[in-house]
Amino acid sequence: MWTIASVIRPATPDDVPVIGDFIRELALYERAPEKALATDAQLRESLFGPQPAVYAHMAVTDDGQPAGFAMWFLNYSTWRGTHGIYLEDLFVRPAFRGAGHGKQLLAELARIAVERGYWCVQWWVLDWNTSSIDFYRSLGAEAHDEWTVFRIHGQPLAKLANG
Repeated sequence: MWTIASVIRPATPDDVPVIGDFIRELALYERAPEKALATDAQLRESLFGPQPAVYAHMAVTDDGQPAGFAMWFLNYSTWRGTHGIYLEDLFVRPAFRGAGHGKQLLAELARIAVERGYWCVQWWVLDWNTSSIDFYRSLGAEAHDEWTVFRIHGQPLAKLANG
């Protein structure tokens, strides 16, 4: 078992290839590897281009191994009148799980939210991923089962856009 990450830090442009690897590993874990289409060039532009709108933090072990990452962006609550953090991806490689890396990544996002006056950190989790659900509940996170997620993409998105 690996030791707990000694560093949680913002991602740098040099991290883009490993972030891409993490995303593909997460897609494989979530049983949808064919859906992970993001390229390193897209990730580099999104994270480090002239107007970045997404952010990432890395969990790195004390011996320099990338253990996991969190990718996030700001959302906004009209009811609260303030931003929140939406956690798009949280992933820790299997060999590093159970050592606190995921908790450290979430703690860093919580620290950012509190420091900046954001009202929450929120995310989705697949309903079959009981180990993650149990972990999130152990931190005090609450499921919001009364909401149904909707998404429009592909041909229906194009059709709607074209009236």
